[in-house]
Amino acid sequence: MPEPAGTGQLGVVASRKLGGAVARNRAKRLIRDIFRKNKGSPGASGHDIVVIPRREMLDAARSAVEAEYQTALRRDMRKRRQ
Repeated sequence: MPEPAGTGQLGVVASRKLGGAVARNRAKRLIRDIFRKNKGSPGASGHDIVVIPRREMLDAARSAVEAEYQTALRRDMRKRRQ
């Protein structure tokens, strides 16, 4: 969602279905780190982003999660252009 101030924000919704507190916190830390590192990339700056982690993410490699995040941003950018 576009953010009028031009600063991107992140929201993470990790429900108990994801696992215990340790698993939820690990998922949130991973997502926050990926968001910080990709904050300047096209599609991320100036938009509020909400991420809902899935259980498969906990077992995936960090590079795979980051690639999926970037793919989702590109997909969203294409969708907004149309």
